[in-house]
Amino acid sequence: MRKILTLCLIHNHPHVLLGMKKKGFGEGRWNGFGGKVEGGESIEEAARREVLEEAGITVRDIEHAGQLDFHFENEENVLEVHVFRGNSFEGEPRESEEMRPQWFSVEEIPFDTMWPDDKYWIPLFLAGKKFRGKFLFKDHNTILEHELIEL
Repeated sequence: MRKILTLCLIHNHPHVLLGMKKKGFGEGRWNGFGGKVEGGESIEEAARREVLEEAGITVRDIEHAGQLDFHFENEENVLEVHVFRGNSFEGEPRESEEMRPQWFSVEEIPFDTMWPDDKYWIPLFLAGKKFRGKFLFKDHNTILEHELIEL
């Protein structure tokens, strides 16, 4: 079974806005903002809603950058994650119940406290490229196989 999810990173070169996940899946990791697509929502609408809920900002200019499929060994669900680039927004990022936003210089992205797949696709994202990838995880810290292509 596939679960459709969104992930949006705000890229305001030379900075990127990430959030420290405070609870739930991915707790304790820096990540983009995102989550499940609700009934009746488009994937883009879900991405915009999640950024507003988690970071308190309204994304004005959003672009679909890629799709990443994640499978965890011994789990049947595949997470189909649609990655968006937020190029402009309104408001000031603020902490929510779920996330604590922080700006990072693109040279200082904290890959050691992020999901291990991020180091593979974020450079393509920051370069403005579109991509598609698949990652097979043994557990939440170990990638067994991966495939990533630039579109």
